Formats: sequence, structure tokens, C-alpha cells
Amino acid sequence: MGEPLTLEDVVAVARGAHVAFVGPARERVRAAREVVERAVAAGRTMYGVTTGFGALADTRIAPEQSSALQRGIVTSHATAVGRPLSREEARAMLLLRAHVLALGHSGVRAEVIELMVEMLNRDIVPAVPEQGSLGASGDLAPLAGLALPLIGLGRVLTSDGATEPAAESLGRAGLRPLELQAKEGLALVNGTQGMLAIGALALVRSEQLARAADVIAAMTIEASLGTDAPFDERLQRLRPHPGQAASATNLRLLLDASPIRESHRASPHLVQDAYSLRCAPQVHGATRDTCRHVREVLAIEANSVSDNPIVLVEDDDVRSGGNFHGMPVAVAMDALALSLVSLASISDRRLYRLLDPKTSNGLPPFLVPESGLNSGFMLIQYTAASIVSECKSLAHPASVDSIPSSAGQEDHVSMGMTSARHAREIAANAETVLALEALAAAQALDLRAPLEPGPATRAAVQAIRGRIPFVEHDREFGPDIEAAVELVHDGSLVAAVEGVTGPLR
Repeated sequence: MGEPLTLEDVVAVARGAHVAFVGPARERVRAAREVVERAVAAGRTMYGVTTGFGALADTRIAPEQSSALQRGIVTSHATAVGRPLSREEARAMLLLRAHVLALGHSGVRAEVIELMVEMLNRDIVPAVPEQGSLGASGDLAPLAGLALPLIGLGRVLTSDGATEPAAESLGRAGLRPLELQAKEGLALVNGTQGMLAIGALALVRSEQLARAADVIAAMTIEASLGTDAPFDERLQRLRPHPGQAASATNLRLLLDASPIRESHRASPHLVQDAYSLRCAPQVHGATRDTCRHVREVLAIEANSVSDNPIVLVEDDDVRSGGNFHGMPVAVAMDALALSLVSLASISDRRLYRLLDPKTSNGLPPFLVPESGLNSGFMLIQYTAASIVSECKSLAHPASVDSIPSSAGQEDHVSMGMTSARHAREIAANAETVLALEALAAAQALDLRAPLEPGPATRAAVQAIRGRIPFVEHDREFGPDIEAAVELVHDGSLVAAVEGVTGPLR
């Protein structure tokens, strides 16, 4: 805690890893706290310490009212609504906020960070409603919800997915709520850790999904009797976008040594495949390049001080600024959301081609024997199309909107948490669309028997068949879809393939 965080650290703690607050971070926190205490003792004017908040910044607050002021900002700002963040998202948010405080520019006591660390290590996770943030001054309402348990209020998540009063959970753990002192309430609620927590987890999910997309595209290309010629390294070098190069490399590896591919290598039946097959590296690559940019933005944000006012220890000063404004994260998350729509959209187009005998090169209509009596995978594609359309609606950039608040004092906001939430939803939707394509591609590859797919795609089919049987006739598809989505979401599909190919790029 207080040392540079990687996004992998954030994910690890989100999934249950423990944290510690030790060493130089404690000294930084102590020094910053002394600056605040000297400023209060000297009667200096400090925003949110000796003044009110937002449009009330000109209202003077007496020193003896400091504790009430800090408690009041947490309780009055905890106005978020909607469903709670997931356990992983709330743990990531708690870690990221504690980390900012431990960087030593917020002026809180060590006890505040210690309680946050204890809550993480004992898995006492605040229930944080996800709606209500404007993204400047940071994620005020959600962060206030995160802070409520620290003062014995609010609710925490239980192991069964419900909630209970935070005071009860803290009491069982032998932890005492805090009585906040000067600046501490403000330091808990001012920052970008809501959008950052959701965004970091959505990004890592998207990076994994980009690898899955290459695997599933390779299955469909092979099943459609497509060609690997467009992925030739000589062609790819002429347009050296890193993401495109990585995807093309994966596709060459995934289609290597395919008996299905070799069966028609000399056939003149197709000069060029459709774009959804031929241009997979270009589309998947754009998502990959966006992910790389978003990773850079979030890595900087995770180790930034987004508090206000900020304690400058070396100058014995406390200065107001605008580091809480979420626009860098908001724009990055909007970009991620947009790039994921393309990943889902091209997947749906490949799925569609597998089902139509005019484009599938000899596969039965809707990939099922006795078509007509059986509808087969017809409605699988309907679902994919519906989800892709929903993604397009969700991808409207939230960061282009701004609604003034606090009597005009806060007159430009980022809507960054909305951007992050939309990116998260689109990532989940894209997983589902790709899982539906994987279901169909496995069915199509089985229908090419006695020809077999290549070693890599064969491993993918085997992973799917380990949970989902071949479709002989119409049946309830719900359990099949659920299992396929889990294979994509938990990384099992990619892991099965990497057991043959080695790590994909």
C-alpha cells in the first residue's frame, strides 16, 4: 500500500488478495497529517477543512466543528442509488482509495488507512450503489457510500450476495468505526476510484476477450472453408498496427496444420473471403490497440493523487486543484466501449455466415440435421443480433455530456463512472456474442467430419464438447449458452488452446 500499483495488483486484490500498509508509506502519511494539523492550529483557510463544500466553499467553519463537518460530508454525499457494485469492483474501489491516501498527499491519519486495509483483509466489503456519480469532483456519491462503513454506517455485502448493516460486520470482526477528524471525510469521498475500479476490471476482461475472439474467429474461418492467406506476415507488415499484427500472428498459429484448410487450399472456389473473415485482424487489432491505450491511462490514474485539496508536504502547504476531474478515465472508457462493439459486431456477422447455406460452403441450414423439422442455431443468431444492437446504444460516449451542479460551482463534469459502467456492460455482452459464435463454430467443425480441424481449434472444440454436446436435434439451448459464456469469461477456452499453441499474443 502506497507503493506503485499495477492493474494486475488491483485485479488480485479485487479477487481476494491481502494488502499491507507498511514502510515509507506510513512516514509519508504522518508527514502530510502534520501539515494539516499545523494549518488548522494556525487558523488558515482550507477548502473543506475550515470551509464548507462545493458552492458553500465561502462559508467559514469553526475548528471545533471539524469532526461534525467531516462526518457530515460522508453522510450527506452518500446519495448513490441502483444495484450495488460487484464484490470485486467494491474491493478494487476500496483498495484504490486506500492507496491514494497512502501516497501521502491527502492529510489523513494512518488509522483511516489501517481500517480500510483491515476491511480488505477480512473481506468486509462496502455495498456501493453504482449510480449517482458525475465524475467530478470525482465519484462523490459512490465514494461516500464506500466510506459509510468506516464510520459505522451503511451496509456491507454478505457472502450470499445480500447486505447487512456495516456496524454488525465490523463488530463481529472486532473493528471500531472511526471518528473522522479534519479533512478526512473530504479525503474519503473526493477522487476517481469508482470509475477506475470498474474500468480496470473491464479492461482486463476485454484484454482476455480479445484473445478469445482470435480463437473463435479461427474456428469460424476454418469451418467456413475460409483461407488463411490474408493473414500472411508479408501483408501484415505493410500496415504495422501492433494490435493487427498480434491478431494476425495468432490467427496464423491457430489455423496452422489444419486438415480442413488443406482440403481446399488449391481450390479456386473463393478468391477472397468476406470481410468478417478476412479482416478479423484489422477489427480485433483495433480493440487490442485501444486496450493498450486504456491500460496506459488507468495505470497512471491508479498511482495518481486525485484528492482535493492536496497536501504538499515539502512546502508545508495545502492547495486546491482539479485532479479529481475524471475526464482522462472517462474518454478512455468510452473508447474501450466503442472498440468492444466492433468485436461483438464482427462476431455476429461470422455467426450469421455459418448458418446460411449460401455463405457456409456446404453446411446444412442453421447447422442442424433435418433442417425444417429442426430450427437449430437460428435463434442463437437472433440473440447475438439483439445483444449487438444493445451494445450500440450503450456505446454513446458518456463523456461528451456535462450537467452543471452545486449552484454552478461544478460546471463541467466527466460522467466517467457512467462511461466505465457502459464499458463493463458491453464487455459482458461481447463475451456472450463471442460465446454464441463459439457454440456455432464448434457445431460447424463437427459437421465437417471426417475432416478434422487443426490442433489448436481442435482443442477449442474439445473444451466446448467437455461441457456441451453436439446438437443432433432441437433442444433447450439455455444451459448450452450459459456453459459457453462461462468458457469464454473464465478463460478456459483460451487456456485449452494455449495448451497446444503456447501463449497467444
